[in-house]
Amino acid sequence: MVKLFILVVYFAVLVAIGLYCRKHSTDVNGFVLGGRSVGPWLTAFAYGTSYFSAVVFVGYAGQFGWRYGLSATWAGIGNAIIGSLLAWVILGRRTRIMTQHLDSATMPQFFGRRFDSTALKIYASVIIFIFLIPYTASLYNGLSRLFGMAFNIDYSVCIILMAVLTAIYVIAGGYMATAINDFIQGIIMLVGISVIIAAVLMSKGGFMAALDGLARIEDAKVATTPGIFASFFGPDPLNLFFVVILTSLGTWGLPQMVQKFYAIKNEESIKKGTIISTLFAFVVAGGCYFLGGFGRLFSDILNVGPNGVPAGGFDAIIPAMLSTLSPVLIALVVILVLSASMSTLSSLVIASSSTLTIDFLKDNFIKNMSEKKQVLMIRSLIVVFIAISAAIALVQYKSNVTFIAQLMGVSWGALAGAFLAPFMYSLYWKKVTKASCYVSFTFGSVLMILNMFLRPYFPAIMKSPINSGAIAMFAGLVIVPIVSFITKKPDDTLVEETFACYEKKVPVTQKTSLEG
Repeated sequence: MVKLFILVVYFAVLVAIGLYCRKHSTDVNGFVLGGRSVGPWLTAFAYGTSYFSAVVFVGYAGQFGWRYGLSATWAGIGNAIIGSLLAWVILGRRTRIMTQHLDSATMPQFFGRRFDSTALKIYASVIIFIFLIPYTASLYNGLSRLFGMAFNIDYSVCIILMAVLTAIYVIAGGYMATAINDFIQGIIMLVGISVIIAAVLMSKGGFMAALDGLARIEDAKVATTPGIFASFFGPDPLNLFFVVILTSLGTWGLPQMVQKFYAIKNEESIKKGTIISTLFAFVVAGGCYFLGGFGRLFSDILNVGPNGVPAGGFDAIIPAMLSTLSPVLIALVVILVLSASMSTLSSLVIASSSTLTIDFLKDNFIKNMSEKKQVLMIRSLIVVFIAISAAIALVQYKSNVTFIAQLMGVSWGALAGAFLAPFMYSLYWKKVTKASCYVSFTFGSVLMILNMFLRPYFPAIMKSPINSGAIAMFAGLVIVPIVSFITKKPDDTLVEETFACYEKKVPVTQKTSLEG
């Protein structure tokens, strides 16, 4: 009853905020970007909660903690330094200024206006549409075992409940409702991960006793070095490096992450948001991977098979670690993971639906779409995207299909591999060409599609979608300048007019911020 009561209160607050924010979502700018008036705290927490979902807490933390031991914490540190701090410092200010100057609300719209190309805009929107749906579906995966452990209810109920409630508050309040709810969900995540780490370590006698126990564990299939799972770099530093790169640098090219910089209200907010977002990532991401690093201490209740993997797969590790906690703490865990998943889900569906409406349907298939019709279409597509992702998650659950979970890595790698380099270079370098964007888009997305279907034929180091995604990002950083040097130069007038926004003060439409 305690767990159920906490859930009901939590859902009621989310829906109430969505209904309250309806007045801020009457036009496209308000619905998609919150009127570009979102302050540093809301933006930083929106960035962090969109970054870390159940995939990270249950899937990645369990999997990489098992494989690399305590050194998996480097992934969380990388997320904080590269994925948060450097992302805000390098992309934050220039993204806000140039996207406002170009009046672009989505990443495809940015590329279309930056290079004066409708075709490039449509191409980018198609890539986002294809790869965000499986990414969205994967968010439900981390919830199944936790809900089964906490409530003994069918996973289908959890999927439907999460989908319906997310749809209600996103459709009603748009980006502003999402940002406020992200702030609440972020507070839950900060408190939750701190309390849970302390509780799990205390169940093993405290930090020093747990560390000593981890140092005594050996697995000849992984490494023969004594104490390897409690060491600084763990048993496989190279593959750990690729995990750090994909999960950290990858955020620079994800549409739903970069879009947070479009909405922040001014440059002073970016400075504050940088600090807040980095600290949030240190606690949440660092805490998740740190907790996962102790997973092998629970081998006695995981039924580890002869292949060295728990019988229920890597997703069973974190739930097993938490299964012995008190009912109140288990309720906190469920709310934590639900918060992480719903915040990321809301961010993804807004990015998907706004991109499909503004960049694909508007002007190309539906002429003269008014602001009212665009907002209506975005809201309708939110329902469609959430329904599709929920249906895929239900199919996976009922048929025990496992490839959907793997698609999260493929989706992240494809989006980041396609967009990271063109987007970053376009903010800083005047000589980037339209052709270089096409090549980078194609290379990143095609490489990950081939990795998904032809993985056995890839070199050993690229058989992992995580490694391939990291390589796609690095390749884009080389492809864009090389192709730009050998292809037709961009129009000088267009480039100079675009970059003039950095030399002059761009007018900002100030709206009342809910942060006061």
